[in-house]
Amino acid sequence: MTFQLQRSRCMTLPARVGLTARSRAGTISFLARLRAGSVSTVSFMDEPSDPNKQGSSVKLEPTYQMEPTKRFPVNTVKDILCEVLQHYLAEEKYEPELCKQMTKTISDVVKARVKDLQLGRYKIIALVHIGELRDQGLKISSRCLWDAAHDNSSSYEFRNNSLFATAMVYAIYHE
Repeated sequence: MTFQLQRSRCMTLPARVGLTARSRAGTISFLARLRAGSVSTVSFMDEPSDPNKQGSSVKLEPTYQMEPTKRFPVNTVKDILCEVLQHYLAEEKYEPELCKQMTKTISDVVKARVKDLQLGRYKIIALVHIGELRDQGLKISSRCLWDAAHDNSSSYEFRNNSLFATAMVYAIYHE
């Protein structure tokens, strides 16, 4: 897949109050799941964890469910990406340190909001790129080895006067 920056196009969002309340609710559910340990995040900003630290190992019996019960909702996820990027970046100016933190925050919020859709056995990967808008060109591409019948992705590009952002969500079905 190759994504090229385009003008920001998304559906008209409700008043800022509604968006803030919805985002606040998404952030609260994300924080609750983070405390419960059901959200996993990996970032190049993180320090590697202790290799001697052992997590709990739970053995699960196979269910032999070879296909998902419901399909990955590409358009719903694209709307989530649009809302989150608009909410976090609409009024922001490009600052390297702030954008470094925002990429991780936005990625975590997007991943939590997509997991709130309760898609079952899909593994969710959220990637966010933020850069300064200076009339430069940028191509972001990815390659994945996946099952074309069940795995899917969704992406959204955003730009304002000083920065651009791309967000991608990959959903890989895990049998």
